[in-house]
Amino acid sequence: MRFIRLSSLFVMACAVSAVAKAESDPQQVLHGAVDEVLAIAYDGKASAQPLSERVRPVLEKYFNFESITRRAVGPGWRQFKPEQQQRATVLFTELVIRTYADRFEVGDRPGITYAAPVQLAPGRRELPTTIDYAGKKYAVAYRMELVGGNWRIYDVIIEGVSMIANYRAQFDALSQQGGPDAVIHSLEQNLKQVAAK
Repeated sequence: MRFIRLSSLFVMACAVSAVAKAESDPQQVLHGAVDEVLAIAYDGKASAQPLSERVRPVLEKYFNFESITRRAVGPGWRQFKPEQQQRATVLFTELVIRTYADRFEVGDRPGITYAAPVQLAPGRRELPTTIDYAGKKYAVAYRMELVGGNWRIYDVIIEGVSMIANYRAQFDALSQQGGPDAVIHSLEQNLKQVAAK
């Protein structure tokens, strides 16, 4: 639960503001990302539209949700038929966006310090940051990969805890016990619970 609450700020703060070409610096992309999402979250305007709906187009365009879903499910992903992979990706995308956006609490605008990117592999970078929020500092790293010439986010690591690993702990056990149907059913049930709150 602590991970989800902390991530509600940080996941929302990492969508990309401009199309990142292959030659672009992923850190510059992340700078723009943070600026754009925080501008939406802290615009100060009353809106009947939930934050999840306002940030959805940005998040869907610049997060690699297919990659996030595949990595979160883990080895069991290979058992999913193409239509099951698509369904799981749609559900997981909805769950992540709604869960984190709905838990976002506007307070003081966070301060963000960027460290040098770390190359994980060709076309993959980890971008460490320190986020100063409500008088506390948090180590947050964004993992990005080149997809079709664009840098896209595929994981967020908060205080050493990976978003992907956090979900994989749940999905891997479900996949082993009940296969793809069990994972999809769990996602559907989780979405119903989020919608009921």
